[in-house]
Amino acid sequence: MSTPAPGRRGAARWRMAATLLWVALACVGPRAMAASWNEEVPEARLIGQGDMRWLGFRLYTAQLWSSAPRIGEREPFALVLNYHRRISREQMVDASIKEMQRLADTPLDEQRLARWRGYMMQAFRNVDEGDQLIGVYLPGKGCRLYQRDALLATVDDPEFARAFFAIWLSPQAHDTDLRRQLLGGTP
Repeated sequence: MSTPAPGRRGAARWRMAATLLWVALACVGPRAMAASWNEEVPEARLIGQGDMRWLGFRLYTAQLWSSAPRIGEREPFALVLNYHRRISREQMVDASIKEMQRLADTPLDEQRLARWRGYMMQAFRNVDEGDQLIGVYLPGKGCRLYQRDALLATVDDPEFARAFFAIWLSPQAHDTDLRRQLLGGTP
């Protein structure tokens, strides 16, 4: 068996290194190059904030950011959750699905729920005290989910986005006091 000439060996190594670099960038590139959530909501300002409590324990502090003075379905906005407790991804997904079902005008079919559960299982991570998750509502498109400034997922499903953010912003939200605080004290 003959050995390749040194020039050919070097070229093969270079191609291998270039291929590995391309694969690495393909895997982390979209996340690393994604715009931060602040760029999704230009000139964002804090609309309101409040704490989510369960059985007296503070779970997270929520903040609502928007460039518009009031949020609606025509302007992007961001919901920032700063966690004070450890919560598993499964707990977050289960609680979200339960609330989305409760708030729905009509019963949600199993296919839709499975699809929505899949979106959240892909995007959510277990959180610990000090972690921050951000959801950005994109009118007519869906939403983007971030952990601090790292993009976790883009969900191109406007119906999911409306149902997801309704957990906090619907007039029938479980915690109406938190909703009022997020909306800057307006009902």
